[in-house]
Amino acid sequence: QVQLVESGGGLVQAGGSLRLSCAASGHIFSTYAMAWFRQAPGKEREFIARISRSGDNTYYADSMKGRFTIARDNAKDTLYLQMNNLKPEDMAIYYCAADRGVVITSVPSNYDIWGQGTQVTVSS
Repeated sequence: QVQLVESGGGLVQAGGSLRLSCAASGHIFSTYAMAWFRQAPGKEREFIARISRSGDNTYYADSMKGRFTIARDNAKDTLYLQMNNLKPEDMAIYYCAADRGVVITSVPSNYDIWGQGTQVTVSS
């Protein structure tokens, strides 16, 4: 079964950029659709974006379009989230997740495997 490990989080000034990575193990990365979520303290886990198994199709929450970009490199078994023009309200733990299915979904319970998360802190 695939295992996921996020990295790339940290402290960034408002207006800055970060690129998060999610490294997969198990040699079956390309059989999963992948997604990014985030969760701020005291709030529900929030869908950011999803990418198809091949990487040919991407889907974004409306509020995430423009500043965030999801991508994957199946040859490296890695998922990415490019985040630009970061704002204090982007402060959260960011998670990657894997889905064996092909139906587009933003519901956390529909995802089969989760990483441990990486903290993003944005200073003003």
